[in-house]
Amino acid sequence: MNPTTDSSDYRHLFGVAYRILGSVHDAEDAIQEGAIRWHSLSPRDRALIREPLAWMTRVVSRICLDQLGSARARRESYAGVWLPEPVPGIVGPTDPTSRPQDPADAVTLDESVSLALLRAMESLTPGERVALILHDVFGLPFAEIADIVGRTPHACRQLASTARQRVRSGPRFQSDNTERQQAVSAFTRACTTGDLEALIGVLTPEVVVRSDGGGMVNVARVPVTGAARVAQFLLGIVRVRESHGENMIVREAVVNNRSGLEISIGDHVIAVLDLAVVDGRVAEIAIVMNPDKLGAWTNG
Repeated sequence: MNPTTDSSDYRHLFGVAYRILGSVHDAEDAIQEGAIRWHSLSPRDRALIREPLAWMTRVVSRICLDQLGSARARRESYAGVWLPEPVPGIVGPTDPTSRPQDPADAVTLDESVSLALLRAMESLTPGERVALILHDVFGLPFAEIADIVGRTPHACRQLASTARQRVRSGPRFQSDNTERQQAVSAFTRACTTGDLEALIGVLTPEVVVRSDGGGMVNVARVPVTGAARVAQFLLGIVRVRESHGENMIVREAVVNNRSGLEISIGDHVIAVLDLAVVDGRVAEIAIVMNPDKLGAWTNG
């Protein structure tokens, strides 16, 4: 077994690294570094590793832990609002072998990859983030997490508990279900038809929209809040584009395991939206327009 070439193993490792780092490029770098360390082992040492994927998961997690400090420093100097990089489709794994059953508010597999929660996890310390993801999402016991983080199992349990409380201080967002899909579809219709009242109606009163242009695209450099302001802001973007003769095509797409939107002009994807839904209405909107974060969405 080679955990660096098996496709399902790679999806697992990418799922771990992406959730910790929030960046496709950084996650791929972490896996590449892990592969170098695997291949640097002698054949005899590799033969002694009974579970290569578990070994690689620990190694990649340690690499990600080391990267979090420098990643945070880069994001503090980022031009405007920083958002995680959206991934088209499913961010694996889809069926981890073990799941923690308690506590009841454990962060779930799909929820852990939403842009809203990934952004919220930016406020955690590196140790808190790694402990939360490895335990709540991937079911690693605290004894194994302790070896990765360099703390005692009891300390890692506390790290995960503190992290869970901090990310749970806000509203609980809905995963894909009928009610969420209805909200996404209603949001899409209102935006494409320019129906201001309908758009306000599908937003929560305290809705917030964050836009990431990376300093390369002209977007709001601070969050926009409130249903009326957000609706006017979104429809204003559409009107400006149309006034320039640009016909924007809005399509529903799977964004980080959930229904979201991609916006194109011709075959060129210019924006990806992830919507956080609470009680059937949109509570947070993440708009990624930084071209460097949309490479995986290019259609042609």
